[in-house]
Amino acid sequence: MTEGGYNGSMTDVPMIQLNNGRPIPQLGFGVFLVPPEDTAAAVSEALRIGYRHIDTAQMYGNEKEVGQAIAESGLHRDDVYITSKLNNAYHLPDDARRAFDETLAALGIEAIDLFLIHWPLPTRYGGDFISTWKTLEEFYRDGRARSIGVSNFHANHLNRLFAETDIVPAVNQIEVHPYLVQDDLRGFCADHQIAVEAWSPLGRGAVLDNPTIRSIAATVGKTSAQVILRWHVERGDIVFPKSIRPERMAENFDIFDFTLSVDDLAAISALDRGERVGPDPETFDRV
Repeated sequence: MTEGGYNGSMTDVPMIQLNNGRPIPQLGFGVFLVPPEDTAAAVSEALRIGYRHIDTAQMYGNEKEVGQAIAESGLHRDDVYITSKLNNAYHLPDDARRAFDETLAALGIEAIDLFLIHWPLPTRYGGDFISTWKTLEEFYRDGRARSIGVSNFHANHLNRLFAETDIVPAVNQIEVHPYLVQDDLRGFCADHQIAVEAWSPLGRGAVLDNPTIRSIAATVGKTSAQVILRWHVERGDIVFPKSIRPERMAENFDIFDFTLSVDDLAAISALDRGERVGPDPETFDRV
């Protein structure tokens, strides 16, 4: 395997150790829906603030600009953790191999810290995400992907991987927020030493005005967004808040100087409605 990999940096962000022994920063900066023309500036600002984990994807169309910002940051490559995800249109093994090569080229790197299957697509490709995962195992074994994982996989999808493949995913990136706490799936992942990454950690803003959240925020002297992100961190989730506004980016990073009480954590978790803001992975089939 290629040596090297994320070695930490002088920020306040805690690390989580993945099941292959590699560390991952618990707070990252996401670039979902950030237009390519705005991405380099947004990532540059995030790195200036202190973010050291950037989460992108082939389907976002902004990998090149992420790589540009990192290259121009003056930071050592191994001080920035980079995640990307396989495009849904390229699940077939040869397509996945070509797409992965394109990701490395777009980012301007020889190895990526974490590469994910973006969606299981059980209604596409004859439901065969197994061959796709075995292809990611190739990238892991040759060292070009330092860790591999999945996104939007349910327990039944993961059980198929356990039965038919060799490597347990390092992470599962799923929709998690106070209106969709996903405790059953999070518990399943914990039982199998799979770290959980939370996308849409603020429920795309739907949770920010909740009276319980606002009350806790007033008590601890923080914003609603900071309280929700802190809830994620204390539960063990890896989170990627997204904003291209510098003041909001800085606010989202400023969550490590306070804690929530046990009662606060329980009150936020009790807001669960099983309510998604994104599609259901069992039926989502866009390529």
